[in-house]
Amino acid sequence: MQKYLSISNILIAINALIFLLITPSPIYGLNIYFYLSGFWWQPLSTMFFHADFNHLFMNMAMLFIFGNMIEKEISKTKFIFIYFGGGILTSLLSSVILITIFHNHNLIGASGAISVLLGFYAYFDIYRRKGIFIALLLYSFAPLLLGINIAWYAHIIGFTIGFTYAFSHKKIIFRNL
Repeated sequence: MQKYLSISNILIAINALIFLLITPSPIYGLNIYFYLSGFWWQPLSTMFFHADFNHLFMNMAMLFIFGNMIEKEISKTKFIFIYFGGGILTSLLSSVILITIFHNHNLIGASGAISVLLGFYAYFDIYRRKGIFIALLLYSFAPLLLGINIAWYAHIIGFTIGFTYAFSHKKIIFRNL
């Protein structure tokens, strides 16, 4: 039973419950209201809302795979910090792009935080790094070619945050495994 209670699996369950119980709204997504109306919770709440089942499924599949792999290597506390700290920082940096370029967009989804995990993992797995980076580019830009509106910049920002965090804290992380 203990192996099923990973932070990643709990996050997946919370995301699924929110998807089933709460309709996405500009109140919860990251958008111009963060600046204009003081919706201070948006950098966090945006990580729990998804546009449709496919969006939820893809994000949760990535979280299940990479989140659980990372959790086997670091403490739950560090994982929570990386996921939420990196996800919120990704939201804040994405909001700058949002207000300067994409004024009417509403960002929702966990992919920014998941991209932080991908960047973190890619730093430590040098053999899969290139493949992970190619996957990041594919899931960031291929939907655009299909006409699907996607916050590609949140993926790139998140990946960069995760990779940079791993690089700058590698001794601290591995010292406490």
